[in-house]
Amino acid sequence: MRTRQMKVGTRQESPMGIELNHTIVHVKDRWAAARDVGGVLGLPEAGAYGPFAELKLDNGASLDFMDTEGEIHGQHYAFLVSEGELDLVLGRLRDDGRQWWADPFKRQPGEINDGDGGRGLYWEGP
Repeated sequence: MRTRQMKVGTRQESPMGIELNHTIVHVKDRWAAARDVGGVLGLPEAGAYGPFAELKLDNGASLDFMDTEGEIHGQHYAFLVSEGELDLVLGRLRDDGRQWWADPFKRQPGEINDGDGGRGLYWEGP
């Protein structure tokens, strides 16, 4: 069973909605993984936060990369970006000679999907 953390908000003027604050990303090298994901997404470099390399997202949530011993099982993270930003992400993947897929099963290499009313792609991190 995975643990879940609850954090009490500090807004007092109105009830606080439920928002994702952070998630832990298990990796072999937290700094390399944070640089990789941040680089593909065009985000500022991650900062240190305790044992984590914390990559802050524009909506206030963060990916907290943590070094993990042993086997790491596949993890899936989905990001919403504008059309222009997706073009930049795709360009970064191409420039780095990286592979992407239109589907999570890697059956459509080098393609982009158009499901859910937009465009999307999948890539693997280190």
